[in-house]
Amino acid sequence: MIRGNVSKMKLEEALLLYVDMIEGGVEPDKFTYPFVLKACSLLGACDEGIQVHAHVFKMGFEGDVFVQNSLVNMYGKCGAINCARNVFDKMDDKSVASWSSIIGAHACAEMWHECLMLLGEMSSEGRCRVEESTLVNVLSACTHLGSPNLGKCIHGILLRNISELNVVVETSLIDMYVKCGCLEKGLCVFENMSEKNIFSYTVMISGLAIHGHGKEALKVFSEMVEEGFEPDHVVFVGVLSACSHAGLVDEGLQCFKTMQFEQKINPTVQHYGCMVDLLGRIGMLKEAYELIKSMSIKPNDVIWRSLLSACKVHLNLEIGEIAAENLFLLNQSNPGDYLVLANMYAKMQKWDDVAKIRKKMAENNLAQTPGFSLIEAKRKVYKFVSQDRSIPQWNTIYDMIHQMQWQLKFEGYIPDTSQILLDVEEEEKKERLKYHSQKLAIAFGLIHTSEGSPLSITRNLRMCSDCHTYTKYISLIYEREITIRDRHRFHHFKNGTCSCKDYW
Repeated sequence: MIRGNVSKMKLEEALLLYVDMIEGGVEPDKFTYPFVLKACSLLGACDEGIQVHAHVFKMGFEGDVFVQNSLVNMYGKCGAINCARNVFDKMDDKSVASWSSIIGAHACAEMWHECLMLLGEMSSEGRCRVEESTLVNVLSACTHLGSPNLGKCIHGILLRNISELNVVVETSLIDMYVKCGCLEKGLCVFENMSEKNIFSYTVMISGLAIHGHGKEALKVFSEMVEEGFEPDHVVFVGVLSACSHAGLVDEGLQCFKTMQFEQKINPTVQHYGCMVDLLGRIGMLKEAYELIKSMSIKPNDVIWRSLLSACKVHLNLEIGEIAAENLFLLNQSNPGDYLVLANMYAKMQKWDDVAKIRKKMAENNLAQTPGFSLIEAKRKVYKFVSQDRSIPQWNTIYDMIHQMQWQLKFEGYIPDTSQILLDVEEEEKKERLKYHSQKLAIAFGLIHTSEGSPLSITRNLRMCSDCHTYTKYISLIYEREITIRDRHRFHHFKNGTCSCKDYW
């Protein structure tokens, strides 16, 4: 009865049955607890899970591997990662399912580095018999860390050990490849799938969108419709995003109409956000503002943030201030919003207004999120923070920065000091710009990779305009293809140009 209720997702009923069982004097056995703990994990009921854990000890099942695996899984799903690790570390006999559970627990907690380290430990203990669920979690880690080389290794393990990959694993592979900058490999997996579902199409469309391949995304969307799949609101977010990133205004407007009048899908804030971004991309800021005012639902901070970002690109302070005012009424806790407005004031040399913004940030106890960049080299992922001198070999990296700076001067590079929101001397601003995390990662990559090989970097924040210009020049001078993945999209730099066409 407990198992039946869990399988039907009647989770509270399953736990009540367990209580009735205990109160009725019927002793549970080792087959009872995995289902009870599964109910706790699906409910996120950590307190109840802890009580069940105590019962496990009382009944003498703390050494049973199936019960232990269920405990690890329950604690992981409930976010109690330390408890999950404690149970796992005390296990005498770890099965493949045990490793899968602890890797999954760390994936739930978004502890991606730890996922990869655990896979290494699993391999070193000779227990690396492939389980698809384990490797899907590891693929998620590769995706978030921007580690395509390790992702390729996981793909190889899957192909060697599993005769036919299921649609979930193949979709995870596509997601990993496109988000790690390997769009062609993602397309290859997608095109060779024996079975596709709507999630596969959605991931492929969204992947093409963040790489700026709008027309290709629309082609895949057409194929999806021809195959008989009914597009939902998530697919249309990907389609409209693709139009936005590629500047396909007419196509975006047509898709927006199709979604509403043919598919009968009411636009959500994500759809409106894409449309505002699309109009803002080509400078139609008044039209974007009018669209917001005509929305059938109340615009949220995402909508106003899209408009504010467009105003920053086109330096329209009038509409930008309107967007910021509405944004701050809805959400005063995002430091990035204040910094965008402050950046606009700084570009116009309005230092008093910059000071006012910084004062507001201080009053709201807001601090800028520290920026960092990740780069994979020599089968490891390295992390760089701006102005960091604690990194290994920092002297060598800083020497490389000086060499790059010297060559950039001959190509006509001029630092965009408007990115520094301080009223200080110009030379001090240039010095601060010189050691941004992205530039440190590029310098490291140039030193530690073979000549002519591509560089792939992942950022946690949106790329600043100076780093964007800087990277274009570096791709030309050193004849390297450089792929940067920031919070918004992919930028592919080659021969001094960027795939985003200088809008992001």
